[in-house]
Amino acid sequence: MRAPIHILHLEDDPNEAKLVESILEIEASPCLVTHVQGQAEFIATLERGGIDLIISDYSLPGFDGMSALKIAHARWPDIPFILMSGTLGEEFAIESLKSGATDYVMKERRSRLIPAVHRALREVEERAERRLLEAQFIHAQKMEVVGQLSSGVAHDFNNFLSIIIGNNDYLLAKLRAEDPLRNNCEEIQHAAERAAGVTRQLLVFSRNQAVQPVVLDLNEVIQSMDKMLSRLVDEPIELTLVLERKIGHIKADSGYIGQLLMNLVINARDAMPNGGSLTIATSNFTQKQDTEPVPADIMPGDYVMLSVSDTGVGMTDEVKARLFEAFFTTKPKGKGTGLGMATCQTIVKQSGAYISVDSELGRGTIFKIYFPRVDQPLQKETRRLPSVAAPRGTETVLIVEDEAALRRMSAMMLENQGYTVLQAASGEEGLRAANENRGQPIAIVITDVVMPQMGGKAMAQSLKKTHPQMKVLFTSGYAEDALENDKDLDPSVAFLPKPYTLLGLTHKVREILDNA
Repeated sequence: MRAPIHILHLEDDPNEAKLVESILEIEASPCLVTHVQGQAEFIATLERGGIDLIISDYSLPGFDGMSALKIAHARWPDIPFILMSGTLGEEFAIESLKSGATDYVMKERRSRLIPAVHRALREVEERAERRLLEAQFIHAQKMEVVGQLSSGVAHDFNNFLSIIIGNNDYLLAKLRAEDPLRNNCEEIQHAAERAAGVTRQLLVFSRNQAVQPVVLDLNEVIQSMDKMLSRLVDEPIELTLVLERKIGHIKADSGYIGQLLMNLVINARDAMPNGGSLTIATSNFTQKQDTEPVPADIMPGDYVMLSVSDTGVGMTDEVKARLFEAFFTTKPKGKGTGLGMATCQTIVKQSGAYISVDSELGRGTIFKIYFPRVDQPLQKETRRLPSVAAPRGTETVLIVEDEAALRRMSAMMLENQGYTVLQAASGEEGLRAANENRGQPIAIVITDVVMPQMGGKAMAQSLKKTHPQMKVLFTSGYAEDALENDKDLDPSVAFLPKPYTLLGLTHKVREILDNA
């Protein structure tokens, strides 16, 4: 049922006030009319709030309708104001409208009051809708700028992390197992891995993270993360897996699913500071045409549902309304980035899935994600964990990278593994180095995608014309998305996201060369 319209009526004549109130209750129902007679009472009622419409007589003892209009327009400009008079004519009506009145009604023509009320309220609704659309447009623009900024920051940060991780790998390889400095290097490694996780969230949020969807079993992804998820929660929290045995297949990026699951588990953990129960469950779900959707926009079809529920503190409606807003967090300063749930929503959308949340203060929270079910056989992941030993080689490698420290570090990594390495700081230098090389033929070019003047793609396209057997490995702190068109053209093009490790780089290079 619609809430009653709360109308404030400023009128010194009790008989007129009763007449207007009866008209409003009959014609403008449901409504609630508050009758006041003077300035102080008028202002006090407005200050209490909740007024939807003001109707005011023009002539009042010690006060008048135009003064009331001036006060209301200055402090409550969004409340529509209708003036009524039994004596003044058309000129006054025009003056009152110019001063901000919504409408003007003569008392001898009270039949106009109800249409005037309806029109005033309709204008209020239209203004509210317009402001909402404007706010949504501004928010969308802001998020686009934030996304672009996040992407750029993540790209630069991934360059720095590659330098940190690579040099740290080099030091670890040189230190003996009993060397006390190994603990320091391992701390650096853990911190860099955590920082890389933050940049991945930034890239997911800005939709610049490489996506590798494959047909997979959601239960297997969850079970492979069981130990890691157990380490994320504190001892007083009981983690339980309830996985349906014959679960359908979904098509998604398992790395994304892992990120989604970790974010939800961390949120659940933080909602249970004194302990509780955390349950991760899967089940098959069918949304039929004639049943009400759960979430509101889910389409009819077959799904695999992932739910993460906790017995924590729960959320208010205000928090739920802003839950997926980027950089919004209820955690203390320094305890959260505000990207966790925004990242979850982005992952859900990129997977073609749906997400719903049910939460009440003191009664915990349950998230449900509905992944479309696919009738396709399981696929093996394209990502492979490298073996412990970094592979060696004797081929000639050309590294093209505008970040000098990263270029030197990558060259050092490969030279230590036996490769002959040429270096270039730009696409133009890369072309010259390849064309002027008089030694062993260049087997593979490792190039950053985004560089000043000539980027890695343009350089690679030129090189392939003159050196068709040369392999190309792109690296970037952005994403594989920028290479989609070129990868379709040439199967010898590969991609290695930053930050990369010694093992990641050497295994990728060896994999490309061995597949030649």
